[in-house]
Amino acid sequence: MEQAMFFFRRSKATTSVAHTPQGFLQPAPAKDLLASPRRQKLMENIWQRASLSRQQFIDLYRKPLERYAELVQQLPASENHHHAHLGGMLDHGLEIVAYALKIRQSYLLPIGAPPESQSAQAEAWTAAAAYGALLHDIGKVAVDVHVELHGEKIWHPWHGPIKRPYRFRYVKGRNYQLHGAAAALIYAQVLTPDILDWLSGFPEVWSQLIFILAGQYENAGILGEIVVQADQASVALELGGNPSRALAAPKQSLQRQLADGLRYLVRDKFKLNQPDGPSDGWLAQDALWLVSKPIADQLRAYLLTQGVDGVPSSNAPFFNMLQDQGVIQTNAQDKAIWKATIDNGNGWKNTFTLLKLSPALIWNDPSDRPPVYAGTLEVEAGNPVDSTVENSQVLSTQIVTAPPAFVSNPSLPTGKISPDTPGNPAEIAALMDLLDNITSPLQTEIDPEAKTSAAETAPFGQEDAQPATASSVESLPAVIADTDASIHRTNSELGQGFVEWLRNGLVSRRIIINDTKALVHTVSGTAMLVTPGIFKRYVQEFPAIEVQAKSQKINGWQLVQRSFEKQKLHRKTEKSLNIWTCKVTGPRTTKQLRGYLLKDPLTVFSEVPFDNASLSLVTEAKEGVE
Repeated sequence: MEQAMFFFRRSKATTSVAHTPQGFLQPAPAKDLLASPRRQKLMENIWQRASLSRQQFIDLYRKPLERYAELVQQLPASENHHHAHLGGMLDHGLEIVAYALKIRQSYLLPIGAPPESQSAQAEAWTAAAAYGALLHDIGKVAVDVHVELHGEKIWHPWHGPIKRPYRFRYVKGRNYQLHGAAAALIYAQVLTPDILDWLSGFPEVWSQLIFILAGQYENAGILGEIVVQADQASVALELGGNPSRALAAPKQSLQRQLADGLRYLVRDKFKLNQPDGPSDGWLAQDALWLVSKPIADQLRAYLLTQGVDGVPSSNAPFFNMLQDQGVIQTNAQDKAIWKATIDNGNGWKNTFTLLKLSPALIWNDPSDRPPVYAGTLEVEAGNPVDSTVENSQVLSTQIVTAPPAFVSNPSLPTGKISPDTPGNPAEIAALMDLLDNITSPLQTEIDPEAKTSAAETAPFGQEDAQPATASSVESLPAVIADTDASIHRTNSELGQGFVEWLRNGLVSRRIIINDTKALVHTVSGTAMLVTPGIFKRYVQEFPAIEVQAKSQKINGWQLVQRSFEKQKLHRKTEKSLNIWTCKVTGPRTTKQLRGYLLKDPLTVFSEVPFDNASLSLVTEAKEGVE
């Protein structure tokens, strides 16, 4: 039997049962797995969205969710990306079901059908949205993780729920695109024959759900769009982003957005195969090698311009995201970063940390590829490099490997799951607020009375604005369109560029207002720009500003903030300070925001917006507070 390295992550969500072998997790019943306050709140939210009697809810929702919980137990949803903690798969499953049901409420389905037909099919469409969301990642437990039961018996999900102490490891060299199709091996463990018989009586619902379970979202119609959007919202929430803004992103999977961004950058921005010095990358016969830090900075900026939120700001989790989405190829240690020496054969030679991509990802037709690099590219043997070489922070979860030494589980009451994980009451309240506030921005042929207006999250008077698309990046004003040009801007140009970017972002709804974690709010008849967050966001989209700031020995966001102040577009306080303080009063919490108040709201809005009822000016803030 193969000698394997197993691990589990330190988390409050661990179990401990008397006589559980050291290094193993004890399987728990659904009642215990779903007992935490956060998961109970999510279950309540799902029940409210389903709008069924208690018995119908139990049959169609609670029992499938319980079967799902007992199947995934405390497995994480990913190794190093989102929900990468014990129980992460279950947390992600509950969140995405709640989001999907909220989005589904915005539609009369099937679109364009007579009202009586929509009414007759309503419950089937609602249940299918929940099932598609719940099961979209279930294939991971079949192909991404290797689970060993105590006694060295291998567990597969088609065996049914885990019944004995278990431990797991992630499969090395796994195919990151395989889990999308692997759901077909498992979904009958969650959905009973009675449920499948019922759904099969609705041909349009049935076909779209089957495509989702096969990982073919491009063929899954509106149901596929709902699941993709809900998935993005859950991932954004986990990574500290804004789920509402993730819902407003283009209607495509994260994998597709990453691939589109890489194609755009490699074809239109990057310099490859430079003969006499450094390049952004090198094309070999069988691989495209890109310098890791520039590609991370530029791809992150591209995603932000496309309205994609929840993008990790540090490189280690960003590389993990690329790895989890299958757009890069991993080294022998299953890590994203490779180390290789480039030699042009004419005296120039250097070593770089690189990402490896398949050329077919960038160029569909081999004839469109540039010539392969004329020099040599030698990959270092063993490739011991991992993503920490980029001086980035890893996710908060810790990996513990064994053998040689397994770590015992924390001491908890027999058979119980920690009730505090994940999160705390404030986190639960914030999650419920987000679920209550999200509206679906999906733009399809929908009865106008059947969906909530996107204007609820858009600046007043800009309800018809459309999100930025890939093709619109180059149409932005020249002062902000060219990232590299940021290095050469004067402070005045930088300030003007920031204001222009902010105006375009609000019009396109890439920058949202008056929402949880929003960086722009409306108060006192004008816009409040949250500092330093709004300036950091700008620098994220234009990372070359950091080069200019470094020459002045300050941070990039500080340079942008100072340049903005010199535009003299903001109000001063009575004490002639630049920054104001606002109190934000929510249904459960109160907090403060600090920022700039614009003299004229029409500087960034097309019409004067309504004030955010949750905000009120309190007092003047101290200068220089981050």
